[in-house]
Formats: sequence, C-alpha cells, structure tokens
Amino acid sequence: MALSDQVVPLYDANGDLYTVLLGADIWRRGSERLLRVINSLEDPAVPRPEPLEDWEMFKQYWDFRYPYNAEVECRHCGAQTNDWTLDPLKPFRLKSAQLGGLVVFHCNACNATVRKKHFKDRVYYEATPPEQGCNVCD
Repeated sequence: MALSDQVVPLYDANGDLYTVLLGADIWRRGSERLLRVINSLEDPAVPRPEPLEDWEMFKQYWDFRYPYNAEVECRHCGAQTNDWTLDPLKPFRLKSAQLGGLVVFHCNACNATVRKKHFKDRVYYEATPPEQGCNVCD
C-alpha cells in the first residue's frame, strides 16, 4: 500500500472537511515532524480549553473505594488546592481526565505536568518538571 493511501480525508454531512485519518505507518514515520508543525501553528497566548466534559464523565462513573475529591498537589513546587474547580486562584488547569483514573493537570505555578492517579484503594501524585525552565527553580 502506498503511503498516500494511508491519508484519508473525512467529510461531514455538508461535505466540509472534518478531519484527516492517518495510517499507523505514516504516524510512526512522521509523528515527530507532524507534531512540530502542529505545535508551531498553535498560538501560545490562547490556552486550550479545559476538557470539562471528560472531568464530568470521570466524576459520573466514580467507582473507587474512597470518596471523590477535587484536591490537587504539585510534587514539583508544592502548589496545592483543596478543590481545583472552585479555587479562585486557579493554580491548576485540567489537561485530561480518563475513566481509568488518570487525571492530568498543568501547574500554573511552575509549569509542571501533574498526574493524579486514582487506583482502586489510593491516589498517587506525580509531577514532571517543565522542559523549558521552571518558574520556581529559575
């Protein structure tokens, strides 16, 4: 199969281009370059919207053995909140929420990626420092 056969444009009911499906071989070969191009097109001054629908679904299907809470803490800089959804200072931005228990945040204090991992009997936090400088460390 030619590589060009692995690029499939998909159209909506009005005939407008909706998305493009890439085959796995193309993605494996060119994902790094494609992501660089995509990232260069984004305006850094405009933050992506938080995926609040995913967060609501995560809460709706809560089935862990402990009570739900909206606490978040950054193990890199120590920032924390009792409820990221209501905190007027917005120390964290939601990046993703998955039904399997992984919720990922951006720490606005140090730019770290904070992962709140919900296991069946406990919660575990991880923080990955930012690649391009840290507001706390620098």
